[in-house]
Formats: sequence, C-alpha cells, structure tokens
Amino acid sequence: MRKLLIVLAGLLFGTTLFSQTVDDYMEVQRAALKTEKKAIVADAMQLTDAESKVFWPLYNEYNDKIYTLNTKLYYLIKEFAEHFDTMTNEKALEITGEVLKNEQELLNLKKQYFKKFQKILSGKQVMRYFQVENKIKALIDAQLASEIPLVEKN
Repeated sequence: MRKLLIVLAGLLFGTTLFSQTVDDYMEVQRAALKTEKKAIVADAMQLTDAESKVFWPLYNEYNDKIYTLNTKLYYLIKEFAEHFDTMTNEKALEITGEVLKNEQELLNLKKQYFKKFQKILSGKQVMRYFQVENKIKALIDAQLASEIPLVEKN
C-alpha cells in the first residue's frame, strides 16, 4: 500500500523515488505530463503570436512555482504512506495541517498570478486559462483521491 501511494505521487508530481530506474521513469513521465499539459493549454487558449510571446514565459514561471508546491505535496503524501500503518493522532494532525498550508500557498500563488495574467490577457482569456488549469488539477486530484486510502479512524 505504501509503495503504491509513493509511486502514484511520484507519477503525478515527478519527484525522485527509490532507484535510478524509477527516477529515470519518473523524469520521463514528468516531462511527458508537462508537454501534454502545455499542448492542452495551447489548444484551449488559441493565442495569437503576439499573445504567445508574453503568455508562455509567464506560464512557465507560474508552473515552475506550482511544481515546487506539488513537490511539497508529494512529500506529504510520502509521509502519509510511511506512517499509514502506524498513524498517530499527532502525526495525522501534523500532516493535515501541512496539507492545508500547502493549499493556502497554492491559493495565494493563484491570486498573485491572476493579477499578472490580467496584465497580458483579456478577462475572458484569463478566465479560460484558469479554467483549464483547474480542470487539469481536478483530474489529478480525482486520481489521487481514488488511490489514497482513508486513514483508519482509531
């Protein structure tokens, strides 16, 4: 169970795991996910050449910061997996608090970049971009929710 959780988190967040073979696999998966996501965003945004010149650098900057937060979340999932069978109330509260902190940091980042995207895109384009980001995140979150078991209540 623990290994499944850690591998799943690694697949989703692209951080290094146990062996070089897994690390290599994870890096390939991360690169593929990044490329696929960028293609989905490009297709959905339908930007002009002029819009693309200012959008993609900001997109890359924003997604680098999201990657950092996702890496923190990966380590929290890994910690959950490592303590799954021996979870104490204290550890459960600690992990939950850190997950909530991570969610708040993500919300703060979204607000910060919402303002930045407004400077380069129309209101509808900004909304469309955040809709695409939210849909992709929802798919990843749904996969995580289906794979991560609930902690035992006692």
